[in-house]
Amino acid sequence: MAEQAAHNRLVEGSNPSGPILYLTGTESLFSTACKLTVMRIITDRLILRRFSEKDLMDLFEYLSDSEVVKFEPYLPMTLEEVGAELNRRIQSDEMVAVELKSSSKLIGNIYLGKRENNALELGFVFNKDYWKQGFAKESCTDLIHEAFSDGTDRIFAECDPENRNSCQLLENLGFSCIAHLEKNVFFWRDANGEPIWKDTYVYSLENPGKPQ
Repeated sequence: MAEQAAHNRLVEGSNPSGPILYLTGTESLFSTACKLTVMRIITDRLILRRFSEKDLMDLFEYLSDSEVVKFEPYLPMTLEEVGAELNRRIQSDEMVAVELKSSSKLIGNIYLGKRENNALELGFVFNKDYWKQGFAKESCTDLIHEAFSDGTDRIFAECDPENRNSCQLLENLGFSCIAHLEKNVFFWRDANGEPIWKDTYVYSLENPGKPQ
């Protein structure tokens, strides 16, 4: 899901006591530059952290899977392509690696990009072996909580209407669909070279603590 907007410009339980944060400096998680200065966030079952070189084979496992990237603006990647992508993610302040605490395995990633008007954009992609087990909701819930605690006003997400699993996750996280953009984007062309247009749902979640 929803990494699509980031690529255009270059998809279930939470910890009731809140995440445990380990800071590397004095900046907050979502500073003006949206820099991920947190070394790790620990939830009930997960560790949310920066990407590292050790993630190569786990990242390849799901970015090479056609079912996982079905709604993304890229094809299944080769090992070489994943290596280049991993280097980009290691240097990125917007990509969060999701590690399974019990096995130290990378099982997915969250995208959080800084947008105008004190807003963030959310996206997520997970290894299909870990779908429907609550991991995406658990990780997103804690990151959303931290973003709003830090003063973010609103979080947006974009999703293919045919990607019902991601749409349902966003709705379960409290997002509302605020727009249906018809034939607004294309990633591929047909045999005649014509764009294959796709629709987009735009979701929004407002900070509940924001003054009205």
